[in-house]
Amino acid sequence: MIIPVILCGGSGTGLWPVSRELYPKQLMALLGGQMSLLQTTVQRTAEVVPGANPIVVCNENQRFMVAAQLQASGIQARSIILEAQGRNTAPAIAAAALEAMMEGGDPVLLVLPADHFIADSAPLAASLQCARHWADQGEIVAFGIKPAAPETGYGYVKQGEELQMQGKKGVDQPQAFRIAAFAEKPDRDAARSFVTSGQYLWNSGMFLFRSSAYMQQLQQFAPKIAECCTAAHARANRDLDFLRLDSESLEACPSTSVDRALMERIGNAVVVSLDVAWRDLGAWSDLYEVREKDSAGNVLVGDVIAEHVKHSYLHATNRMIAAAGVSDLVVVETKDAVLVAPLDRVQEVKDIVSRLQAEGRQEVKVHSRVYRPWGSYESIDLGDRFQVKRITVNPGGKLSLQKHYHRAEHWVVVKGTARITKDGDEMFLSENQSTYVPLGMLHRLENPGRIPLELIEVQTGSYLKENDIERQDDVYGRVNDKA
Repeated sequence: MIIPVILCGGSGTGLWPVSRELYPKQLMALLGGQMSLLQTTVQRTAEVVPGANPIVVCNENQRFMVAAQLQASGIQARSIILEAQGRNTAPAIAAAALEAMMEGGDPVLLVLPADHFIADSAPLAASLQCARHWADQGEIVAFGIKPAAPETGYGYVKQGEELQMQGKKGVDQPQAFRIAAFAEKPDRDAARSFVTSGQYLWNSGMFLFRSSAYMQQLQQFAPKIAECCTAAHARANRDLDFLRLDSESLEACPSTSVDRALMERIGNAVVVSLDVAWRDLGAWSDLYEVREKDSAGNVLVGDVIAEHVKHSYLHATNRMIAAAGVSDLVVVETKDAVLVAPLDRVQEVKDIVSRLQAEGRQEVKVHSRVYRPWGSYESIDLGDRFQVKRITVNPGGKLSLQKHYHRAEHWVVVKGTARITKDGDEMFLSENQSTYVPLGMLHRLENPGRIPLELIEVQTGSYLKENDIERQDDVYGRVNDKA
């Protein structure tokens, strides 16, 4: 049995300002169409491992969005594992391996990051069959991409001795090699020499192995990670459809990638070649490569007007972008930030994010629109003692039963029907009707209708941040949350 493991953590700093900590790239539709990167990965997984229910590992803050996207894809997850804080890929995979063995047996895990572009699932399915042979022998198997160009943004795997599957040799069969060495992201000259030599593959971050084999290797080469993850899983709480790892055990766990913790150290791993158009969507240049371009080589997303523009990526989310007479640029607009960078220097976006984090700027953490399990809200105006929000509640959505100690709220319905509870009394409001919620009053907002409920909320008071909230009941299990 093969169990897919989808790694859906991370904040996607290379795709800032669209990707942010609380709403990262893997939950967004960045390839065109309606499906997010996570949903695209789930669909691909269903094609190469039909009928398999995946284990998804994600940050606790994204749990409801992940669950909603899986449901919209028609996929029932075997488990959604929650990390209170990301500890990189080695611990995330360990938690998935431990969870996979809970039902007994020793299943094979297919580890897939949620933020990859793969043009065709068929080559992956063929390479998976080859990799399965070696995983069944107890090997840790990596998938290496045949490089299309000397990329400096990817790590590389050097091929060692070629391995043969008895009775399976043929020019159309994926090749398997012992891994001779790993190379970190190289400079341009080194990348060129890697590709020219024909001995290197891109390190894709995709793996196949038996659950026990991974844990055995981890216990040998990264025992602290194995110990902490075992404790975090043993002390985990099952909450609705989620497995919430023990935060104290996880906090003590080293934050390390699977490459550094294991693959670079075990000495006898296997790499299987994968010949397909592939991208790790970690930077705007990656999206430029995979998106459809106009006759001038531009990728234009959203409301964009371009005159005499060449080889550029222009991405508008809220306002019109107008550009003239430029080339080889990335311009990305959101409601609260604009990024401008040369196409060949987009890796430096991470430096901008680091600076924003050091300065405590909210633009690195949240969008002006904040997503909740019941819908979303967007701040329209903010003053010294007031804030105006646009709130959207999905059909059937229900906010928690709550009260505030430092603010009062005035709600005006602009679309749909609202069911409102105030101190035990229930009322219904429709378009152009309003109500007032005094400071300290226990209240709840619901959408009983079939269309999204939209309303304007005016907050007044001495403290207007989201942690001024006391929940007494919540259908999403957030009674102890402060946001």
